[in-house]
Amino acid sequence: MTANTLIAPTAIVSASIRIRHPESFVVGEHSVVDDFCYFSTRIRVGRFSHIANGCSVAGGAARSFSLGDYSSLSAGVKVWCASDDFVRSLIFIPPPGFEDVKESLITGDVTVGNYTGIGANSVIMPDNVIPEGTSIGALSFVPPRFAFEPWTVYAGAPIRRVRSRDRDAVMRQVRRLEERLARG
Repeated sequence: MTANTLIAPTAIVSASIRIRHPESFVVGEHSVVDDFCYFSTRIRVGRFSHIANGCSVAGGAARSFSLGDYSSLSAGVKVWCASDDFVRSLIFIPPPGFEDVKESLITGDVTVGNYTGIGANSVIMPDNVIPEGTSIGALSFVPPRFAFEPWTVYAGAPIRRVRSRDRDAVMRQVRRLEERLARG
């Protein structure tokens, strides 16, 4: 990590991670990034958030990933901000100067809102905005540009709506934590 990396003093970031663009790696207060994670995009992790061991966020310097406050990626989650089109694309990483050889890429930033959770070993494809309060169950597959509803639980491969999430209960816990922090 470089001096340009912006990690809050209360954050915990493992020394056993790989960051391809440390100048664009931001981790908020009281957040944790566990061992053996890989990041090849611009990264912003909010406050009180967690990226568990073995997560991967890939797509290159032109793409970004944002994880909101009070949110988490469980172990083994894969987030793709760029992917080859496995039907129409040559599936490889071109050397510098040859990027224009590829004709069909699936690309787009991925934003995960506040109070969200992504279950273990789920896969999030490019160009997704996962809104506030959304939960995604373990082993789920999120296709590009999926139409989420806030405060909803999703699961499956392919992903589907399971039920509403209890916003009042979640926000009650956030208020308790914020009040306790304010008291010192």
